[in-house]
Amino acid sequence: MLKAIVYGAGKSGLGAKKLLEKQGYEVILVDDKNGISSQKAIKYLDEIDIFIKSPGIPYNDFVKLAIDKNINLIDEIELAYMYMNKNTKIIAITGTNGKTTVTSKIKELLEYNSYKVKYAGNIGISFSEIVLEGKDLDYIVLELSSYQLENIKTFKPYISMIINLTPDHMNRYSSLDEYYNAKFNIYKNCNNTDYFILNIDDNEIMTRFNKNINLKKISLENEADIYYKNNYIFINKEMYINKNNLSLKGIHNIQNILFIISVSEILGLDRKKLKVFLETTNTLEHRMEEFFKKEDTLFINDSKGTNIDSTIKAIEAFEKDLILITGGKDKKVDLYPLCKIIKNKVKKVYLIGETADILEEILLELEYKKENIKNLKTIEKVVDNLKLESEIVLFSPAHSSFDQFKNFEERGKIFKELILQKFN
Repeated sequence: MLKAIVYGAGKSGLGAKKLLEKQGYEVILVDDKNGISSQKAIKYLDEIDIFIKSPGIPYNDFVKLAIDKNINLIDEIELAYMYMNKNTKIIAITGTNGKTTVTSKIKELLEYNSYKVKYAGNIGISFSEIVLEGKDLDYIVLELSSYQLENIKTFKPYISMIINLTPDHMNRYSSLDEYYNAKFNIYKNCNNTDYFILNIDDNEIMTRFNKNINLKKISLENEADIYYKNNYIFINKEMYINKNNLSLKGIHNIQNILFIISVSEILGLDRKKLKVFLETTNTLEHRMEEFFKKEDTLFINDSKGTNIDSTIKAIEAFEKDLILITGGKDKKVDLYPLCKIIKNKVKKVYLIGETADILEEILLELEYKKENIKNLKTIEKVVDNLKLESEIVLFSPAHSSFDQFKNFEERGKIFKELILQKFN
């Protein structure tokens, strides 16, 4: 019997375990909290045929030992692709920001056009779970993190895209190049039978792009296949839709919509139907979500803002005098750009998480008024201290949630519950 190690008992690891067992493997589940410890599992390395590393697991001594022994090490995404029905087409999305919005809305758009479709990866269930279901699908839409793309070998989407590239995850990677290059594995095996949607505004993407593949070019700054200019989105230089008619607001969402339109054009969907969809689709939970208003104070939950660039874009969507709640797990990235925009556009800032003290120190260095900094460490203490000030209160952490919460969804739900309990 073939043997496998699955390292990590999270969503992707458990999905991989079930898929391998269905294929006849004996699976050893290794997890230092919920399975055999990595130390005890060392003795099994010489017996196994394949090693599945969950995306959240770093390249620790156990993983390095498996690599040294030339064991076939892959990720759950690669495993699921090996066993999926190849008649189903994959649309794969990565990038630093916007992945979840683009993934969700492409899935919704395809459903709106009566296709059989599911999404997976970094959103919803694992890719392996969809393969296990064995349903006859037209499309699978995958949101993929850099972690999930590190060990790609044969994975080959029909349409792939990198939304944008900005610094993130420096607690995982030794350099920005290493992080960005992991993203580019998304089209590693693609060729001129496949499509890539190219953001020509992003210098990091343009510097690294090097593939013989069918292209759809998008831009917020220049003419392209699909572009934005003077408050309108154009398709092949033909005026298509006014930004004021879009249900998803903000310049970051216009960029996301350019990617969604590009997929629609590649698949030949009806443009009139697409326009109705773009005018009526709903904002995602935890992404610039205006969830509560009391008197003249509007509360916005942007818990999905898990990196600096995302929160900067969120702040830029408003005029001055914003009240900001921010902070979280330290990713070892440069926090000065965030602090500079806080100084210019934020009336008062509440700091939480591991980076609260670091952010306070930088803000004081930039001569942000000390009385406008509330370093309270936890959301609970922040909400206790909040008052209705006839302003916009934006919760956009700019960091991942793992220092205090299971994930950004839990963080956002707790924030909303606390606000509603206090003010509703």
